[in-house]
Amino acid sequence: MDLKRKLHRGDRPVGGWCSLPSAGVAELLATAAFDFVTVDAEHAPTTTESAADMVRAVEAAPGETETLVRVADADPVRIKRLLDTGPAGIMAPRIHTPEAAREFVEACRYPPQVDGESGSADGGSGAAGSGGGRTDAADRVDADGYRGRRGVAGSRASDYGRRIDEYVRTATDEIAVIAQIETERAVESAGEIAAVPGIDALFVGPADLSAALGRFRAFDDPAFVDAMDAVLGAADDAGVPVGTLATSDERIDAWLDAGFDFLIVGTDAGFLSAGADRAIERYESGL
Repeated sequence: MDLKRKLHRGDRPVGGWCSLPSAGVAELLATAAFDFVTVDAEHAPTTTESAADMVRAVEAAPGETETLVRVADADPVRIKRLLDTGPAGIMAPRIHTPEAAREFVEACRYPPQVDGESGSADGGSGAAGSGGGRTDAADRVDADGYRGRRGVAGSRASDYGRRIDEYVRTATDEIAVIAQIETERAVESAGEIAAVPGIDALFVGPADLSAALGRFRAFDDPAFVDAMDAVLGAADDAGVPVGTLATSDERIDAWLDAGFDFLIVGTDAGFLSAGADRAIERYESGL
């Protein structure tokens, strides 16, 4: 999986957004050569089953597009079910504090395993636990201090259990974990959230943040601009990339000029609506 590596290398990946729970739509967007397609399981009527079909469809499309799934919240049960479908990344909304960010990361990780020879705990990234000999499960943590809350089962992500040993060992290094910043409290805590081990990127939800500030969709309002700048500055200090959603050509230009590291540059519903409106306008202008 490359999404996590692209974020860490500063490659500035570009994504699309699926609000329609359709494998066909996800596959179509993947043929557009996006680096990733986001499957929305928060505001869309996406089930775990339809998410799995969409992840499968993106993988089946020609090219190297991957899937990012946006969960409804940071509940460990929701997260493990969607991670088990095999996406390259997971994004959770409304991460307000570093404590919430740690809980989110913890939900994405398997419990660290004990190395048979050294007795050390291995969290999938060269992690060391609490010394040699037997380690009490309550004390066993990975290098980032996480015990891991993700339950283990054979699933699509591990080829239905055929490579479960490898998957448990490598999932932490492969899956991008992205925290959404959508409230004033999250803006104030952005630097601390970005510094939480295991958070690979921040994503500003422009609609929710502007609404939380009492300036819905007023993206040029000084209060909103200041909030965006604060998140960008804090994340830059922590060395963590920040992305956001653009739903027009003007917003793409504006967010790039503002310094965002990656963008989702439109939604399936937006593309359909814009194309339909444009075709109708052209038709009526020729009558």
